[in-house]
Amino acid sequence: MAIMTARARNDWVRRAVGNAGIDPVLETGALKSIIDESFEAHPTASPEDQHAQTTALLADIGGYGALQPYLEDQTIEEIYINSPSKVFIARQGISELTPLILTAADVRDLVERMLHHSGRRLDLSVPFVDAMLPGGERLHVVIPPVAGTDWSLNIRKHLTKTPTLEELVTLNTVTPPAAQFLAACVRAGLTVLISGATQSGKTTVARALAAAIPARERIVTCEEVFELNLKNRDCVAMQTRNANIEGFGEVTLRDLVRESLRMRPERIIIGEVRGAEALDMLLALNAGIPGLSTIHANRASEALRKLAMLPLLAGENVTSQFVSPTVAASIDLVVHLERDRSGHRYVEEIRYVSGRLEGDRIESEPLWLRRDSELKRTASFVEDERFERSGISIRDYL
Repeated sequence: MAIMTARARNDWVRRAVGNAGIDPVLETGALKSIIDESFEAHPTASPEDQHAQTTALLADIGGYGALQPYLEDQTIEEIYINSPSKVFIARQGISELTPLILTAADVRDLVERMLHHSGRRLDLSVPFVDAMLPGGERLHVVIPPVAGTDWSLNIRKHLTKTPTLEELVTLNTVTPPAAQFLAACVRAGLTVLISGATQSGKTTVARALAAAIPARERIVTCEEVFELNLKNRDCVAMQTRNANIEGFGEVTLRDLVRESLRMRPERIIIGEVRGAEALDMLLALNAGIPGLSTIHANRASEALRKLAMLPLLAGENVTSQFVSPTVAASIDLVVHLERDRSGHRYVEEIRYVSGRLEGDRIESEPLWLRRDSELKRTASFVEDERFERSGISIRDYL
Protein backbone atom coordinates (compact mmCIF):
# COMPACT_ATOMS: atom_id res chain seq x y z
CA MET A 1 0.00 0.00 0.00
CA ALA A 2 1.45 3.39 -1.03
CA ILE A 3 2.26 5.75 1.80
CA MET A 4 0.10 8.89 1.78
CA THR A 5 1.96 12.19 1.84
CA ALA A 6 1.31 14.66 4.64
CA ARG A 7 -0.36 17.11 2.23
CA ALA A 8 -2.63 14.41 0.78
CA ARG A 9 -3.59 13.28 4.31
CA ASN A 10 -4.40 16.86 5.24
CA ASP A 11 -6.75 17.09 2.24
CA TRP A 12 -8.27 13.68 3.10
CA VAL A 13 -9.01 14.73 6.69
CA ARG A 14 -10.44 18.09 5.61
CA ARG A 15 -12.84 16.39 3.21
CA ALA A 16 -13.88 13.91 5.91
CA VAL A 17 -14.46 16.75 8.38
CA GLY A 18 -16.61 18.56 5.82
CA ASN A 19 -18.63 15.44 5.06
CA ALA A 20 -19.16 14.75 8.77
CA GLY A 21 -20.33 18.33 9.34
CA ILE A 22 -18.33 18.80 12.56
CA ASP A 23 -16.61 21.89 13.93
CA PRO A 24 -12.96 20.80 14.22
CA VAL A 25 -12.12 23.55 16.72
CA LEU A 26 -14.90 22.74 19.18
CA GLU A 27 -15.20 18.98 18.50
CA THR A 28 -11.61 17.88 18.99
CA GLY A 29 -12.58 14.30 19.84
CA ALA A 30 -14.46 13.84 16.57
CA LEU A 31 -11.53 15.35 14.65
CA LYS A 32 -9.11 12.93 16.34
CA SER A 33 -11.33 10.01 15.36
CA ILE A 34 -11.27 11.09 11.71
CA ILE A 35 -7.49 11.47 11.82
CA ASP A 36 -7.19 7.95 13.27
CA GLU A 37 -9.41 6.63 10.45
CA SER A 38 -7.06 8.18 7.90
CA PHE A 39 -4.16 6.20 9.32
CA GLU A 40 -6.22 2.99 9.32
CA ALA A 41 -6.93 3.51 5.62
CA HIS A 42 -3.46 4.83 4.77
CA PRO A 43 -0.76 3.81 7.32
CA THR A 44 2.51 5.71 7.75
CA ALA A 45 6.03 4.34 7.65
CA SER A 46 6.43 4.40 11.46
CA PRO A 47 4.56 5.16 14.72
CA GLU A 48 6.78 8.21 15.19
CA ASP A 49 5.72 9.59 11.80
CA GLN A 50 2.06 8.93 12.64
CA HIS A 51 2.40 10.82 15.93
CA ALA A 52 4.07 13.78 14.20
CA GLN A 53 1.40 13.94 11.49
CA THR A 54 -1.40 13.64 14.05
CA THR A 55 0.01 16.56 16.04
CA ALA A 56 0.35 18.65 12.87
CA LEU A 57 -3.19 17.85 11.72
CA LEU A 58 -4.73 18.70 15.10
CA ALA A 59 -2.91 22.04 15.08
CA ASP A 60 -3.60 22.86 11.44
CA ILE A 61 -7.26 21.79 11.23
CA GLY A 62 -8.47 21.86 14.83
CA GLY A 63 -6.19 24.57 16.18
CA TYR A 64 -4.28 27.61 15.02
CA GLY A 65 -1.48 26.17 12.96
CA ALA A 66 2.01 27.35 13.78
CA LEU A 67 0.75 29.29 16.84
CA GLN A 68 -0.80 26.23 18.45
CA PRO A 69 2.35 25.07 20.32
CA TYR A 70 2.63 28.54 21.90
CA LEU A 71 -1.05 28.46 22.90
CA GLU A 72 -0.55 25.07 24.55
CA ASP A 73 2.63 26.11 26.38
CA GLN A 74 1.48 26.91 29.93
CA THR A 75 4.53 29.11 30.59
CA ILE A 76 3.57 31.58 27.85
CA GLU A 77 1.29 34.43 28.91
CA GLU A 78 0.89 36.33 25.66
CA ILE A 79 1.50 35.94 21.93
CA TYR A 80 1.74 38.95 19.66
CA ILE A 81 2.44 39.40 15.97
CA ASN A 82 3.84 42.73 14.81
CA SER A 83 4.40 41.48 11.28
CA PRO A 84 4.55 38.02 9.64
CA SER A 85 8.29 37.82 10.35
CA LYS A 86 8.07 39.19 13.92
CA VAL A 87 6.15 36.86 16.20
CA PHE A 88 6.74 37.47 19.92
CA ILE A 89 5.79 35.65 23.09
CA ALA A 90 5.89 36.76 26.73
CA ARG A 91 6.91 34.62 29.70
CA GLN A 92 6.65 36.06 33.21
CA GLY A 93 6.31 39.53 31.75
CA ILE A 94 9.44 39.25 29.55
CA SER A 95 9.05 39.30 25.76
CA GLU A 96 10.94 36.98 23.40
CA LEU A 97 11.21 37.01 19.62
CA THR A 98 10.33 33.54 18.29
CA PRO A 99 11.98 31.89 15.26
CA LEU A 100 8.55 31.54 13.63
CA ILE A 101 8.22 33.13 10.18
CA LEU A 102 4.73 33.44 8.71
CA THR A 103 3.32 34.98 5.55
CA ALA A 104 0.72 37.75 5.34
CA ALA A 105 -1.77 35.14 4.10
CA ASP A 106 -0.98 32.94 7.12
CA VAL A 107 -1.77 35.78 9.50
CA ARG A 108 -5.04 36.66 7.75
CA ASP A 109 -6.08 32.99 7.75
CA LEU A 110 -5.31 32.67 11.47
CA VAL A 111 -7.37 35.76 12.29
CA GLU A 112 -10.30 34.54 10.20
CA ARG A 113 -10.30 31.20 12.02
CA MET A 114 -9.99 32.87 15.41
CA LEU A 115 -12.94 35.17 14.76
CA HIS A 116 -15.12 32.41 13.33
CA HIS A 117 -16.74 31.53 16.68
CA SER A 118 -16.78 35.02 18.18
CA GLY A 119 -19.52 36.56 16.03
CA ARG A 120 -17.33 39.64 15.62
CA ARG A 121 -16.20 41.07 12.33
CA LEU A 122 -13.13 42.84 10.98
CA ASP A 123 -12.98 44.96 7.82
CA LEU A 124 -12.07 48.45 6.63
CA SER A 125 -15.08 49.94 8.43
CA VAL A 126 -14.14 48.11 11.66
CA PRO A 127 -10.31 47.94 11.55
CA PHE A 128 -9.84 46.59 15.08
CA VAL A 129 -11.62 44.01 17.18
CA ASP A 130 -11.59 42.34 20.60
CA ALA A 131 -12.79 38.76 20.82
CA MET A 132 -12.48 35.64 22.92
CA LEU A 133 -11.14 32.36 21.56
CA PRO A 134 -12.92 29.08 22.39
CA GLY A 135 -10.17 28.31 24.92
CA GLY A 136 -10.80 31.56 26.80
CA GLU A 137 -7.86 33.53 25.42
CA ARG A 138 -8.45 37.20 24.57
CA LEU A 139 -7.73 38.26 21.00
CA HIS A 140 -7.10 41.81 19.80
CA VAL A 141 -6.51 42.53 16.11
CA VAL A 142 -5.72 45.75 14.25
CA ILE A 143 -5.50 45.86 10.45
CA PRO A 144 -4.16 48.42 7.94
CA PRO A 145 -4.37 51.30 7.42
CA VAL A 146 -4.73 51.77 11.18
CA ALA A 147 -1.89 49.30 11.83
CA GLY A 148 0.34 50.46 8.99
CA THR A 149 1.31 47.81 6.43
CA ASP A 150 0.87 44.57 8.40
CA TRP A 151 -1.90 43.00 10.44
CA SER A 152 -1.14 43.17 14.16
CA LEU A 153 -2.64 40.81 16.72
CA ASN A 154 -2.31 40.01 20.41
CA ILE A 155 -3.47 36.84 22.13
CA ARG A 156 -3.55 37.16 25.90
CA LYS A 157 -3.83 33.84 27.68
CA HIS A 158 -5.47 33.48 31.07
CA LEU A 159 -5.08 31.15 33.97
CA THR A 160 -7.46 28.20 33.83
CA LYS A 161 -7.37 28.10 37.63
CA THR A 162 -8.56 31.10 39.60
CA PRO A 163 -5.70 32.18 41.91
CA THR A 164 -6.29 32.82 45.58
CA LEU A 165 -4.74 35.50 47.72
CA GLU A 166 -2.73 32.77 49.44
CA GLU A 167 -1.22 31.80 46.10
CA LEU A 168 -0.37 35.43 45.38
CA VAL A 169 1.47 35.47 48.70
CA THR A 170 3.61 32.52 47.57
CA LEU A 171 4.38 34.44 44.36
CA ASN A 172 5.52 37.40 46.48
CA THR A 173 2.84 39.57 44.90
CA VAL A 174 1.53 40.62 48.31
CA THR A 175 2.57 40.02 51.92
CA PRO A 176 0.51 37.72 54.20
CA PRO A 177 -0.77 40.53 56.48
CA ALA A 178 -1.84 42.66 53.52
CA ALA A 179 -3.52 39.67 51.84
CA GLN A 180 -5.46 38.83 55.01
CA PHE A 181 -6.52 42.47 55.35
CA LEU A 182 -7.74 42.63 51.73
CA ALA A 183 -9.69 39.39 52.12
CA ALA A 184 -11.39 40.76 55.25
CA CYS A 185 -12.26 43.99 53.42
CA VAL A 186 -13.82 42.08 50.52
CA ARG A 187 -15.82 39.83 52.86
CA ALA A 188 -17.10 42.91 54.71
CA GLY A 189 -18.34 44.48 51.47
CA LEU A 190 -15.83 47.26 50.84
CA THR A 191 -15.40 48.45 47.26
CA VAL A 192 -11.91 47.97 45.83
CA LEU A 193 -10.34 49.68 42.81
CA ILE A 194 -7.29 47.90 41.37
CA SER A 195 -4.89 50.12 39.45
CA GLY A 196 -1.70 49.64 37.50
CA ALA A 197 -0.14 49.65 34.07
CA THR A 198 -0.79 47.12 31.31
CA GLN A 199 0.39 43.60 32.25
CA SER A 200 0.89 44.55 35.91
CA GLY A 201 -1.46 41.77 37.07
CA LYS A 202 -4.69 43.72 37.67
CA THR A 203 -7.01 41.01 36.35
CA THR A 204 -5.19 38.30 38.32
CA VAL A 205 -5.57 40.25 41.56
CA ALA A 206 -9.21 41.01 40.71
CA ARG A 207 -9.88 37.27 40.37
CA ALA A 208 -8.17 36.56 43.68
CA LEU A 209 -10.16 39.24 45.51
CA ALA A 210 -13.40 38.04 43.91
CA ALA A 211 -12.65 34.54 45.22
CA ALA A 212 -12.87 36.01 48.75
CA ILE A 213 -16.49 37.16 48.24
CA PRO A 214 -18.82 35.08 50.44
CA ALA A 215 -20.46 32.22 48.54
CA ARG A 216 -23.96 33.35 49.50
CA GLU A 217 -23.61 36.61 47.55
CA ARG A 218 -24.74 37.04 43.94
CA ILE A 219 -22.14 38.53 41.58
CA VAL A 220 -22.73 40.19 38.21
CA THR A 221 -19.65 40.91 36.05
CA CYS A 222 -19.49 43.31 33.10
CA GLU A 223 -16.59 43.12 30.65
CA GLU A 224 -15.69 44.13 27.11
CA VAL A 225 -14.43 40.57 26.55
CA PHE A 226 -14.72 37.72 29.05
CA GLU A 227 -11.48 37.64 31.05
CA LEU A 228 -12.37 37.17 34.70
CA ASN A 229 -13.93 33.69 34.37
CA LEU A 230 -14.88 33.60 38.04
CA LYS A 231 -15.67 30.29 39.71
CA ASN A 232 -17.94 31.76 42.40
CA ARG A 233 -21.13 29.79 43.05
CA ASP A 234 -23.65 32.50 42.10
CA CYS A 235 -22.14 34.54 39.28
CA VAL A 236 -23.54 35.94 36.02
CA ALA A 237 -21.01 37.15 33.43
CA MET A 238 -21.84 39.56 30.60
CA GLN A 239 -19.72 40.99 27.79
CA THR A 240 -20.19 43.77 25.25
CA ARG A 241 -21.18 43.23 21.60
CA ASN A 242 -20.22 45.15 18.48
CA ALA A 243 -22.83 46.51 16.10
CA ASN A 244 -23.75 44.31 13.13
CA ILE A 245 -22.94 45.18 9.54
CA GLU A 246 -26.05 47.40 9.36
CA GLY A 247 -24.86 49.32 12.43
CA PHE A 248 -27.41 47.89 14.86
CA GLY A 249 -27.26 45.64 17.90
CA GLU A 250 -24.33 47.20 19.74
CA VAL A 251 -24.20 46.49 23.48
CA THR A 252 -21.85 48.81 25.35
CA LEU A 253 -20.29 48.51 28.78
CA ARG A 254 -22.65 51.25 29.95
CA ASP A 255 -25.58 49.10 28.82
CA LEU A 256 -24.25 46.14 30.78
CA VAL A 257 -23.72 48.11 33.98
CA ARG A 258 -27.23 49.53 33.84
CA GLU A 259 -28.67 46.10 33.01
CA SER A 260 -26.80 44.51 35.90
CA LEU A 261 -28.86 46.57 38.37
CA ARG A 262 -31.97 44.65 37.25
CA MET A 263 -30.36 41.29 38.04
CA ARG A 264 -30.39 41.41 41.84
CA PRO A 265 -26.63 41.98 42.22
CA GLU A 266 -25.01 41.88 45.63
CA ARG A 267 -21.63 42.61 44.03
CA ILE A 268 -20.91 44.29 40.71
CA ILE A 269 -17.53 43.70 39.08
CA ILE A 270 -16.42 45.79 36.11
CA GLY A 271 -13.53 44.13 34.28
CA GLU A 272 -11.97 47.47 33.42
CA VAL A 273 -13.34 50.99 33.60
CA ARG A 274 -11.94 53.31 30.95
CA GLY A 275 -14.76 55.55 29.70
CA ALA A 276 -18.23 56.92 30.32
CA GLU A 277 -19.29 53.64 31.98
CA ALA A 278 -17.49 55.00 35.06
CA LEU A 279 -20.58 57.15 35.72
CA ASP A 280 -22.92 54.15 35.69
CA MET A 281 -20.53 52.21 37.90
CA LEU A 282 -20.39 55.02 40.46
CA LEU A 283 -24.18 55.34 40.47
CA ALA A 284 -24.47 51.61 41.15
CA LEU A 285 -21.87 51.72 43.92
CA ASN A 286 -23.48 54.79 45.43
CA ALA A 287 -26.74 52.83 45.62
CA GLY A 288 -25.14 50.57 48.19
CA ILE A 289 -23.90 47.71 46.01
CA PRO A 290 -20.25 46.82 46.76
CA GLY A 291 -18.02 46.49 43.74
CA LEU A 292 -14.66 45.70 42.26
CA SER A 293 -12.99 47.11 39.16
CA THR A 294 -9.64 47.71 37.49
CA ILE A 295 -8.29 50.90 35.97
CA HIS A 296 -5.10 51.92 34.19
CA ALA A 297 -3.08 54.37 36.28
CA ASN A 298 0.53 54.97 37.30
CA ARG A 299 -0.23 55.53 41.00
CA ALA A 300 -3.07 54.84 43.42
CA SER A 301 -3.77 58.54 43.91
CA GLU A 302 -3.81 59.03 40.13
CA ALA A 303 -6.35 56.20 39.84
CA LEU A 304 -8.77 58.20 42.02
CA ARG A 305 -8.21 61.34 39.96
CA LYS A 306 -8.77 59.43 36.74
CA LEU A 307 -11.95 57.83 38.07
CA ALA A 308 -13.19 61.33 38.92
CA MET A 309 -12.57 62.47 35.32
CA LEU A 310 -13.95 59.53 33.32
CA PRO A 311 -17.65 60.14 34.19
CA LEU A 312 -17.35 63.59 32.62
CA LEU A 313 -17.24 61.80 29.26
CA ALA A 314 -20.87 60.75 29.78
CA GLY A 315 -22.22 64.21 28.95
CA GLU A 316 -22.01 67.94 29.54
CA ASN A 317 -24.55 67.77 32.36
CA VAL A 318 -22.15 65.62 34.44
CA THR A 319 -19.92 67.88 36.52
CA SER A 320 -16.91 67.35 38.77
CA GLN A 321 -18.95 68.88 41.64
CA PHE A 322 -21.10 65.76 41.50
CA VAL A 323 -18.48 63.19 40.49
CA SER A 324 -15.69 63.85 43.00
CA PRO A 325 -17.87 63.47 46.12
CA THR A 326 -19.44 60.36 44.58
CA VAL A 327 -16.02 58.78 43.98
CA ALA A 328 -14.99 59.63 47.55
CA ALA A 329 -18.16 58.05 48.93
CA SER A 330 -18.12 54.97 46.67
CA ILE A 331 -14.50 53.73 46.65
CA ASP A 332 -13.00 52.38 49.87
CA LEU A 333 -9.61 50.99 48.84
CA VAL A 334 -7.20 51.35 45.93
CA VAL A 335 -4.74 48.50 45.36
CA HIS A 336 -1.94 49.61 43.07
CA LEU A 337 0.26 47.11 41.21
CA GLU A 338 3.66 47.40 39.58
CA ARG A 339 5.85 45.17 37.41
CA ASP A 340 9.63 45.35 37.58
CA ARG A 341 12.19 44.78 34.83
CA SER A 342 12.39 41.07 35.61
CA GLY A 343 8.63 40.70 35.03
CA HIS A 344 7.76 40.27 38.72
CA ARG A 345 4.33 41.72 39.57
CA TYR A 346 3.64 43.02 43.06
CA VAL A 347 1.39 45.25 45.15
CA GLU A 348 3.05 48.65 45.43
CA GLU A 349 0.45 50.35 47.58
CA ILE A 350 -2.88 49.85 49.34
CA ARG A 351 -4.60 53.21 49.82
CA TYR A 352 -7.62 53.95 52.01
CA VAL A 353 -10.24 56.46 50.81
CA SER A 354 -11.74 58.31 53.76
CA GLY A 355 -14.87 59.54 51.95
CA ARG A 356 -13.96 63.20 52.43
CA LEU A 357 -12.77 65.93 50.07
CA GLU A 358 -10.07 68.54 50.53
CA GLY A 359 -11.23 71.14 48.04
CA ASP A 360 -11.44 69.21 44.77
CA ARG A 361 -9.03 66.50 45.96
CA ILE A 362 -10.30 63.14 47.17
CA GLU A 363 -8.80 62.53 50.59
CA SER A 364 -6.88 59.27 50.90
CA GLU A 365 -3.84 57.85 52.65
CA PRO A 366 -1.62 54.79 52.14
CA LEU A 367 -2.19 51.91 54.54
CA TRP A 368 0.56 49.79 53.00
CA LEU A 369 3.42 51.14 50.91
CA ARG A 370 6.39 49.33 49.39
CA ARG A 371 9.65 50.57 50.85
CA ASP A 372 13.04 48.92 50.43
CA SER A 373 11.43 46.14 48.36
CA GLU A 374 8.97 45.32 51.14
CA LEU A 375 5.29 46.17 51.56
CA LYS A 376 5.03 47.90 54.96
CA ARG A 377 2.23 49.32 57.09
CA THR A 378 2.26 53.11 57.10
CA ALA A 379 -1.02 54.14 58.76
CA SER A 380 -3.82 52.87 60.96
CA PHE A 381 -7.19 51.93 59.52
CA VAL A 382 -10.37 53.78 60.46
CA GLU A 383 -13.05 51.51 61.88
CA ASP A 384 -15.95 50.78 59.54
CA GLU A 385 -19.36 49.52 60.65
CA ARG A 386 -19.44 47.05 57.76
CA PHE A 387 -16.80 44.96 59.52
CA GLU A 388 -18.90 44.79 62.66
CA ARG A 389 -22.01 43.83 60.67
CA SER A 390 -20.00 41.03 59.01
CA GLY A 391 -18.67 39.77 62.34
CA ILE A 392 -15.09 40.74 61.46
CA SER A 393 -12.70 42.33 63.94
CA ILE A 394 -10.53 44.25 61.49
CA ARG A 395 -7.91 45.01 64.13
CA ASP A 396 -7.11 41.30 64.16
CA TYR A 397 -5.81 41.73 60.63
CA LEU A 398 -3.75 44.87 61.27
